[in-house]
Amino acid sequence: MTHSATNNKQIAKNTTMLYFRMLFNMLVTLYTSRIILNTLGVSDYGIYNVVGGVVIMFSFLNSAMGAATSRFLIFELGREDFPQLKKVFNASLSSHMAIALLVLILSETVGLWFLTHELVIPEERMGAAMWVYQFSVLSAMISLTQVPYNALIIAHEKMDIYAYVSVLDTILKLLIVYFLKIGNFDKLKLYAVLFFGVSSVIALIYRFYCVRNYEESFISFKWDKKLYKELFSFSVWELYGGFALMGMGQGLNMLLNIFFGPTVNAARAVAYQVQGAVLGLGENFITAVKPQIIKYYAENNIKEMMKLVFSSSKYSFFLTFFLTLPLYLEMPFVLNIWLKTVPDYTISFCRLILINNLIWSMRSPIVTCFHAVGQLKVANLVCGSLFYLIVVVSYFCLKMGMPPESVFVVTIVVSIMVQVTELFLLKNFIAFSVKDYTLQVVLRCIMVMIVSAIAPFLLSNIQESNFLRFIIISFTSVFSVLVSVYAIGINHETRAMIASKWKAVIHKIKS
Repeated sequence: MTHSATNNKQIAKNTTMLYFRMLFNMLVTLYTSRIILNTLGVSDYGIYNVVGGVVIMFSFLNSAMGAATSRFLIFELGREDFPQLKKVFNASLSSHMAIALLVLILSETVGLWFLTHELVIPEERMGAAMWVYQFSVLSAMISLTQVPYNALIIAHEKMDIYAYVSVLDTILKLLIVYFLKIGNFDKLKLYAVLFFGVSSVIALIYRFYCVRNYEESFISFKWDKKLYKELFSFSVWELYGGFALMGMGQGLNMLLNIFFGPTVNAARAVAYQVQGAVLGLGENFITAVKPQIIKYYAENNIKEMMKLVFSSSKYSFFLTFFLTLPLYLEMPFVLNIWLKTVPDYTISFCRLILINNLIWSMRSPIVTCFHAVGQLKVANLVCGSLFYLIVVVSYFCLKMGMPPESVFVVTIVVSIMVQVTELFLLKNFIAFSVKDYTLQVVLRCIMVMIVSAIAPFLLSNIQESNFLRFIIISFTSVFSVLVSVYAIGINHETRAMIASKWKAVIHKIKS
């Protein structure tokens, strides 16, 4: 009990630090996105996102090795095997350096051909697009070799350092906006150069901190056939799933560009800014929880592990829905205030992505379980194939003349299929009840969503869209979600604990 309570306090502390990071980043990002969109223009903003996406296509290897790095570092910390921890770090760093070299080769061959022959870019902006592309390649290489250092900080659960450096990252990106406003240089080229500079500075800070504080981060490359084989085996199947996710994201981005041009890419880019802001609530919580899930498995404490998986899936949904409800209802007002110039399709894209966010918010703890047990082959083979299905079905939908929103509808349907499939696959490796998960997590989440949406939805149909309605809807949504979560979303023991702590606070204030 003491061990579990200590872990819960650590999770709460780390989550708080990550929320501090997220809220600051969100506020600055909302401001900078509007200024960058207005400064670059809709077309150049779309060009930056679609050209940068070509490089991301070739960095899919990074997601696989990054997941392997995180899992093995956390696992060895859970076992307190520090010599093996150092071997894992150095093996993962050398692997990421090799991946960075491969990405450079692919980017300067296949990627350049795709940029110049397939993407729809105005001829007069091709030179600027080339600047964006080359600096995106350099930024990608820095990010690739940075992964082991970030994974080490998270494995040690030093979320305060992670939060502080992320805040600095946001401040530097805010300075980018200032230089864009005053600079006489081509603004798209300048944005690419400055973004690369910020990435370089942040990477150096993380690496300096790790070298100063963690002995295992000293570079000492030694060939360990068994370890590299384990990393490679884990990564191969994670690679399949990672490539499928890349195909889902960047593949849909390319399809929208080919069928509708860069203006729709700008709308999609704004929608994904909204997605990142909303998902940040749940993802920061999961980032704090993930090390504990893997460490419980390393300690062979399966009961506590699954208890944490159930609760974290549920709370991740609640945290995501907390922002989703008012944003969904007030999306036209928010976008007009935020961007002033709202690209076509942005409102519908944002609303559909918010729906998909709710489905994805419950998925991360389940995926972490697959990482903990190291059983990725079946899960990524089956679910990765379902992600490929999104791009295929979306292509035929667009080919038949359906609107661009159809790709997001397809994504929502397949996301539900993936969520259900992963639950039944996980049961083959860890003893737990899918029925219990459905009743304790899924059903409670659906009930909270329905009950808390009634009052805000009714109010949204009574009053015209304006600032007063936005305040009323936001306040009502927050209140409705909090009450619904307390009454329906949590169990009796948690309600009793909250009530007890609340009474203690009131008693302290009165005395």
